[in-house]
Amino acid sequence: MELDQGIQELSRCCRMIRGLVIGKFLPPHRGHLALISFAARQCDEVIVSLSNAENDPIDPQLRLEWLKELTAQWENVKIFSLKDNFDRPDLPLQSRTKIWADVITKAYGQIDKVFSSEEYGEWFAKNLGASNVEFDRDRKLIPVSASLIRSKPFEYWDFIPEVVRPYFVKRICFYGPESTGKSTAAIRMAERYNTLSVPEVAREMLVTNDFSVEDIIRIGKAQTERVLEYTKRANKLLFCDTDVIITQIYSKHYLNVIPEILYDLEKQVKYDHYFFCDIDVPWIEDGLRDLGHLRQEMREIFLNELEKRKIAYTLLDGPFEKRFNVVAATISRLFQI
Repeated sequence: MELDQGIQELSRCCRMIRGLVIGKFLPPHRGHLALISFAARQCDEVIVSLSNAENDPIDPQLRLEWLKELTAQWENVKIFSLKDNFDRPDLPLQSRTKIWADVITKAYGQIDKVFSSEEYGEWFAKNLGASNVEFDRDRKLIPVSASLIRSKPFEYWDFIPEVVRPYFVKRICFYGPESTGKSTAAIRMAERYNTLSVPEVAREMLVTNDFSVEDIIRIGKAQTERVLEYTKRANKLLFCDTDVIITQIYSKHYLNVIPEILYDLEKQVKYDHYFFCDIDVPWIEDGLRDLGHLRQEMREIFLNELEKRKIAYTLLDGPFEKRFNVVAATISRLFQI
């Protein structure tokens, strides 16, 4: 009997210690990473289980990719995604976490330590037959939560990992006919907010307005790629001189056709706000501009495309300084920055 007990004790001592961290990670933030790091230092293996549901505000696959990239430094951390179709928020924690424990055990096997910063930790660990290890329960070390980040991402920007930040970048489009100050506004605002501006890529690719359908497709692709690329490096805001709707308008005007792919490209980039640059500033010839005689007509075409899509916009008219002030005030109101 004593020998059997000794063997069992030795087995327990030699067995791999497995830890568990659960969460929705909406989004993953520096508090989550500190918790995972804390667990990784105490276990041979840490299971990080991402709970996902159909109504989650951030795509589960994207969150999973973020977590895998963010935890790649810890070889003993394993990332999994688990469909959350079993929870019963109406039950008391003791009964509610018993359901969790049954699902977790079936999915991942024996768990020895539960790591959390939440009230559920104690009952969840008991129902798993594990020990409960709390971390920064009062949020004193890392005063943030995922809900705070979602509601005020710029206020909590420093707590958002770099790989996650592009998700919260707000893209601002300066939109309107030629020679209405779009480029100037994008550059000026990027300087003001210490971030990037995306130029009108067509100006890098054309020397005349004699271009083909293939050219306009290349322009649309390049504009889209540039916006997506700059989004990864932007500081909270990204100011864009033009969009693919403008590419469509010029394709229709000069070629009398809009390639279908331009509509597909339009769907790839969502802008958080549009500023319509009005035509009440001087038209300046620069070698590519040739629609000075059609300013009012083009203005109506541009506006019609926004209204057709039900895209809200802020009108920028008058002197440039007035326009810049309107942009800053609008950004402050919309994005609290």
